[in-house]
This record gives sequence, C-alpha cells and structure tokens, in this order.
Amino acid sequence: MINKLKKVAAKHRRAERSRFKLRQNGERPRLVFNKSNRYLSCQIVDDSKGITLVSATTLENEFASAGKSRKDIEAAKALGKAIGQRASSKGVKTVMLDRSGMIYHGRIAAFADAAREAGLEF
Repeated sequence: MINKLKKVAAKHRRAERSRFKLRQNGERPRLVFNKSNRYLSCQIVDDSKGITLVSATTLENEFASAGKSRKDIEAAKALGKAIGQRASSKGVKTVMLDRSGMIYHGRIAAFADAAREAGLEF
C-alpha cells in the first residue's frame, strides 16, 4: 500500500512540475489530456482567464460505437481529431500540450498526432 501511495505522489509531483512550467508561458492555452481506466478526455484551458475554451471526451455519443473501446489508441486518435476540429471552429490555432505527468507514448502520442493533423499547432 505504501508503494502505491509513493507512485501516486510522484505522478502528482510530475504533473504539477509540468503545469507550472506551462503556466509560466501564459500566451497560449493549455491542451490538457487525461486518461482514466475507462475513458479519455481533453480540454483546452485558458489559464489567464481561468476558463475552458473547448472540451471533448470519449463519453460523448459520437464515440459510442458498438463493440469499440473508448480508451485505446484508435479512440485517442478520434479524440485528437475531434478536439482539433472544435478548436479550429472556436478560432484556437496554437496550444501547449499538458500531458499531466505521463510520458509521451502510446495513447498520448496518437492523440497529439491526430490533433496536429486536425490543425492544432504545438
């Protein structure tokens, strides 16, 4: 149990360290990616105003295809494409990727590549 608590605390430290560095560069909004055991979600946050500009999650009906997972790499690609399209409709072009302390690998990399293809720059 103690090892589990150490891992969780280390993840929070990594996330806060990366968010602090991103907030120092406040001219662009943050693209926050989050994954749980069941779903993926992301949002574009303007820290200077403290508001969420655009959000997307695999909980939405457009991701509810029969038999398909809502948390795998294909879902991450679809989520990246959706957030890129929504951001471009709101006029957001450049963002900073906030990985929430996770390494840039697998679902996060697939999400970021799809968001770049949809028009976001980071």
